Amino acid sequence: MREMRIRPARPVDAEGITSLLHASSAYQGRYSSILDGYEFTEDQVRDTVCFLAEDADGRLAGYYSLVPDPAELDLLLVADAEQGSGLGARLVRHMLEQARNLGLASVRVVSHPPAEGFYLRMGARRVGVVPPRPPKVDYERPELVWDLLVE
Repeated sequence: MREMRIRPARPVDAEGITSLLHASSAYQGRYSSILDGYEFTEDQVRDTVCFLAEDADGRLAGYYSLVPDPAELDLLLVADAEQGSGLGARLVRHMLEQARNLGLASVRVVSHPPAEGFYLRMGARRVGVVPPRPPKVDYERPELVWDLLVE
């Protein structure tokens, strides 16, 4: 894996995050409708725990957005060129560390269907299914949770 640094996102990063999301092959074809008109906003950066990964030249390679209350991984994405590099796992570990630091007992994620296996490998457990919400989302999405408190 190329050297990547993870840093807090700034409101000015919202446009780059939106561009990375729309360029992702994960949201093409059957899954493209969920992004119709979607824009990651400066308010989302301010209102969530949002971090991004960038390479040594400052190019955006991935990001995540954690909503603290109720605790939910809102978005996590790795650029197509970094798929399989371990960056996604690194971002999940970082997000879980941030969640623990906030004192969260668990983190929920409504998964993009092809990403479910990744989240399961990262320690999440499936707790249900979120039904379709046409017209943007005409497919079921897995609901998973990471339990953070160890008794």
